[in-house]
Amino acid sequence: MNDMKTVLVTGASSGIGKATAIHLAQHGYNVYGAARRAEKLQELTSFGIKPVTLDVTKDDSLVACVNEIAKETGGIDILVNCAGLGSYGALEDVPMNEARNQMEINLFSVARLSQLVLPHMRESKFGKIVNISSIGGKVGLPMGSWYHASKFAMEGMSDALRNEVRQFGVDVIVIEPGGTRSEMIEIGGNDLMRVSGHTAYKKMAAGMSKMYGDMEKNAADPIVIAKLIKKGIEAKDPKTRYIGGAMAKPMLLMRKLLSDKLLDKMIMSQMK
Repeated sequence: MNDMKTVLVTGASSGIGKATAIHLAQHGYNVYGAARRAEKLQELTSFGIKPVTLDVTKDDSLVACVNEIAKETGGIDILVNCAGLGSYGALEDVPMNEARNQMEINLFSVARLSQLVLPHMRESKFGKIVNISSIGGKVGLPMGSWYHASKFAMEGMSDALRNEVRQFGVDVIVIEPGGTRSEMIEIGGNDLMRVSGHTAYKKMAAGMSKMYGDMEKNAADPIVIAKLIKKGIEAKDPKTRYIGGAMAKPMLLMRKLLSDKLLDKMIMSQMK
């Protein structure tokens, strides 16, 4: 499918975004890797990836990024929304400005970038929008209310968008990773203790923190998800969702089979 398609990968400085940018560049795609930390993007240039500094919380930065790529290539054919934040803490403890920031990064930036790339995709009757959700977009864990809210919302938004843009030859693909090695697990665990480690929820925070530590040990390599993304964008008729990474399939199967209360019991038993 390639014929030098232009791809924008956000969150390309680490984790799934970095692995995806490299993997696609190695398979002949014209890849732009975007992230806030410009210095972290420099190492990607050895793979032929073009670095773009992008702050997904700022509209002018999003517009400038898309315009810069369009000027050089004519437009973005494939958008891979990897930029994400996993910030944790009990809902009662999380300051609302932190909650808004999480929604801005995980949801609104995805919607805004989709708005910006769609005119070119519609015109060329081809496009792929890949949204990196999570098994946390289907299963909610305690202490992660805003993270789960953002990913549940991304799932719903992707379902609606998929049926809006299909008529123009544009596919919307959701990727649902399980535990995947990234900075996010460590940052999330530290965040959790900062926000709720000294409140009425400190016992639960300690239990969740231990769970994150275990998750980190068993996490899948981000290349697993990068390969899934490549599979999705190259499929003639892609699936609406691709699942991969540690514990992803069993967790989503349990979500399907168990009642809410049984699933709650199972989740809470892991935190002791």
